[in-house]
Amino acid sequence: MALWKQTTDLERINAWNRGCLVEHLGMIVTEVGDDWLRGTMPVDARTKQPFGLLHGGASVALAESLGSLAGNLCLDANEMAVGLDINANHVRAVTDGIVTGTARALHVGRATQVWEIRIEDANGRLVCISRLTLAVVPRATPKAV
Repeated sequence: MALWKQTTDLERINAWNRGCLVEHLGMIVTEVGDDWLRGTMPVDARTKQPFGLLHGGASVALAESLGSLAGNLCLDANEMAVGLDINANHVRAVTDGIVTGTARALHVGRATQVWEIRIEDANGRLVCISRLTLAVVPRATPKAV
């Protein structure tokens, strides 16, 4: 049974990412399952550290982005999920290509969510494993301009 309370149309989800860090780093949500969300990020000048390896912070940005997007798909429009805590273990270096992250729910509750995000290289080898805790809060109404 699907976790999602919102439409999981990829075009709609990727539209949310325009004009922010997700777009700047070249992240794209590529697939949605009943209880998981998958996306890619290039390993290029935007995401490498000075020594030519995928930056650990870029991996964490991918993990938090996928987990947060997935978390928000689980909520009604009057709520939103925001990052509370994230950890990551970087287990393999990547120097080029694309990495793929898959976010899977470990816990989806009323006040918190916990997501595991597995990031792999093009050969399916584990690059980074991350756990993200989200807080569920009321969605702020935008101020009138």
